[in-house]
Amino acid sequence: MKTISKLMLSSLLLLAVPSLAAGYTLHIFGNANMDDVIDEEDIAALEAMIGGSEMETELSDANYDGNIDEDDLTRVEEIIQGDPTDISLIDSTDKVVTVNVPVQRIVPLHMRHATAVLVLGGEDAIVGVGSTVLERPLLFPELSKLPSAGSHKEPDVEAIVELEPDLVVTFTNFPTQDQLEDKLPSEVAIVRFDLSTVDTLKEEMMKLGYLIGNRESVNDYDEWYDRYMGTVQERISEIPEEDRVRVFMEREDTTGEASVRWAYASDTGYTDLCDVAGGVNIAKEKIDYNGDVEAEWVMEENPDVIIGLSYSGGYQAEDDAPLMAYRDGIMSAPGFDLVDAVKNERVYVISGDFALGPQMTIGTVVVAKWLYPELFRDLDPEAIHQEFLRDFMHIDYDLAEHGSFVYPPMG
Repeated sequence: MKTISKLMLSSLLLLAVPSLAAGYTLHIFGNANMDDVIDEEDIAALEAMIGGSEMETELSDANYDGNIDEDDLTRVEEIIQGDPTDISLIDSTDKVVTVNVPVQRIVPLHMRHATAVLVLGGEDAIVGVGSTVLERPLLFPELSKLPSAGSHKEPDVEAIVELEPDLVVTFTNFPTQDQLEDKLPSEVAIVRFDLSTVDTLKEEMMKLGYLIGNRESVNDYDEWYDRYMGTVQERISEIPEEDRVRVFMEREDTTGEASVRWAYASDTGYTDLCDVAGGVNIAKEKIDYNGDVEAEWVMEENPDVIIGLSYSGGYQAEDDAPLMAYRDGIMSAPGFDLVDAVKNERVYVISGDFALGPQMTIGTVVVAKWLYPELFRDLDPEAIHQEFLRDFMHIDYDLAEHGSFVYPPMG
């Protein structure tokens, strides 16, 4: 009852928040005017291009045959009506992929991709899954019963071939091309999306929605995403740069080297959590992307907040012990007792199980509340998380009984 009450309060407080501008180009061929949707405006733009009054764009060739002509008008009309025979798009490796649609047989190689397909209403098309789904039956009660396709780092190509998928969805960097594309039949479309950064998440979800053929689910997800991310961005925009919280973002390290911390600096979904939530990531000026930094440097920088990313905990966890142990390790690191984040008990741990992917909105709200608790007093991340599981995953998963996602727990 407590969670439901908080959920109702959060929803009421956010009803008036305007939807965010899309802010991206939907890289599907047929999006002739290069905006975030394929609609009647693309037909008008194509007609002008065919007539010679407008210049062609990168995405004008709707049927991807090398010509801009009446056939492209027909294809755009089919996409708008929801009945094209195939869709050509540019995935997140900048590769053009043509996919027969609507997709009937999908193999997502990671839980992040499986979650996205579920959110977009494509569960019935999934015929095999990667190991991260099989390991999480509480989150994927039905998908975890499906055949294994290996993992995103070591795909079982023979098993994938036997599953006869139309589409395999995986990361931009895993598996490598020689592990996947070079070994699968050419008729199997492989689309690579990371589903991890603010800059690309919404577009990747929209592309998947077009392939699955469920635009309504995409729009529902967009509305949910914009409601909470818009609230965070709107409030953070009012904080002067000089008043923003300085943050050290790190990852749990098992090497045992106390003199070194693994830092996240930029260009990852994890660092996006900090950036969107209004934090100043101190490692940005030290390293590119991510890597080792000296613990002494962290002490000298004296961050206000330390946030650790752990791949322990998550949806299958029954207690907070692993996340608590990681936080205790940060708090007791040699010399860290002099760091403001430690002195002021502002050391936090977040589980990678839910911080990125379609749930990135929840992770962002969590970090925003850690950095600016007074500013986000009205937002309840657990209630938002429960809303996501109920409305998009359609599962009976009670966060009050299962899982470990942040430490210390958020009151």
